[in-house]
Amino acid sequence: MSQLAGARLGKVSAECEAPVDDSDVKTMPTPDGDVQLMVADAATAEDCPAVEAAWNSADADEPTPDGPKRRRVLGIGWGRVMAFGLLPAVAMMLAAAAGFLRWQDSSVRDSEAARIESVQAATDSTIKILSYRPDTVDRDLDAGRDRLTGTFGDAYTSLTNDVVKPGSKQKQISAVATVPAAASISATENHAVVMVFVNQTIIVGNDAPSSTASSVKVTVEKRGDRWLISGFDPV
Repeated sequence: MSQLAGARLGKVSAECEAPVDDSDVKTMPTPDGDVQLMVADAATAEDCPAVEAAWNSADADEPTPDGPKRRRVLGIGWGRVMAFGLLPAVAMMLAAAAGFLRWQDSSVRDSEAARIESVQAATDSTIKILSYRPDTVDRDLDAGRDRLTGTFGDAYTSLTNDVVKPGSKQKQISAVATVPAAASISATENHAVVMVFVNQTIIVGNDAPSSTASSVKVTVEKRGDRWLISGFDPV
């Protein structure tokens, strides 16, 4: 506050027994044309709230070197801005990131489980659908059919009923399949593709066994808690 605004006229009372009225608060022009507040015959700003208010009003209207009166701008509490604005936003971002990481970890674990299960299912089912004996051919191939689904299952049923079962019984044909290796190509929670390497030994009557080796891309689908073959494509 300027010296002129800070000057007080008269002796102030030590006790604020009487309220400050308009006669105690005066204004007067300055050489610059600005109006500044004067306090006369009143208690100090610390002792009298009314005078304190008038004193603060004068201080707020203090002229500046740049021109006319300019109100004092209240400072912004940046600490509160951080506490009530930025920090909650950061907390939300951290919570979202934690949720994403948990989902990602769960997804990775589910995919790994599907990979292991599908490879095992493709291996076991391949052996089952390619192995049979003449005296148990119906039971053997029907058990294999139970591991299939979709159009491949229908095609397998037609082939075994029309060709394989009658031929095995008539010519005493047996087949034994083994899988020396299998590898996952892709796997999700309900769908997987597995590369299966198959060795099959066939015996016809009293003839010597003949063996063949092949690789098959086996597609499996999860139905309930079981993986069933829906595609069987030689490579």
